[in-house]
Amino acid sequence: MCQLLGLNCATPTDASFSFTGFCQRGGNTGEHADGWGIAFFEGRGLRHFVDHESAANSRMAAFLQTYPLKSKNIIAHVRKATVGEVSLENAHPFVRELWGRHWVFAHNGDLKDYFPRLHTHYLPVGSTDSERAFCWLMQELAKSHAGTPSVAELTLTLRELVPQVAQFGTFNFLLSNGEALWAHCSTKLHYLVRQHPFAQATLVDHDWTVNFAELNQPGDRAAVVVTTPLTTNEQWAAFEPGELKVFVDGLPQA
Repeated sequence: MCQLLGLNCATPTDASFSFTGFCQRGGNTGEHADGWGIAFFEGRGLRHFVDHESAANSRMAAFLQTYPLKSKNIIAHVRKATVGEVSLENAHPFVRELWGRHWVFAHNGDLKDYFPRLHTHYLPVGSTDSERAFCWLMQELAKSHAGTPSVAELTLTLRELVPQVAQFGTFNFLLSNGEALWAHCSTKLHYLVRQHPFAQATLVDHDWTVNFAELNQPGDRAAVVVTTPLTTNEQWAAFEPGELKVFVDGLPQA
């Protein structure tokens, strides 16, 4: 299985701390050595990096750990290949356009015999079940709304669409359009919200402790979503199986 990492923030935030610990799971402290990727939204733009090398050994991943790109929405993934060969086109996260915005998607799990009917606008480039699922979600979202919907409307539509994919297997995923972060749990997903008063955090996978009180202002806030908790001394909340959450400005929405 793969590993997911997502950040949704009230103000542009860098992911250096979380991404550094997360990368260790890509071939060092974890077996997920079959590629990695990360996407940073910046306004309506997107910085998208993928590699078929392991995150623990990738020079590009090492560079990004020390180059603090700031974003309000970030999605990262380290891969253990189950469906589809180890190649650049099969590295998550995947990107598509819808309603004039970039959409980013990363998946953890296996979908058995999943070959949905796809139209020509949304077709996979690689050979993963994950990209097929993403293409189908984009296709069905486009069909469900005549104009650009609100985050609340998109959430309602996703609650109808996601079970149609999840019936084929394990469907843990992160999805963002730069306005919000949607996270769905089939088997395992955790989150926390870092906000004032900030405290120290120590990584599980790397010898690094950060005092966020020294780095953040009272108005800063970040929701962090991850497959397995990244830190040893913070309170992580587990998703319920089948639960879909949406995060806006660093907070889960009702």
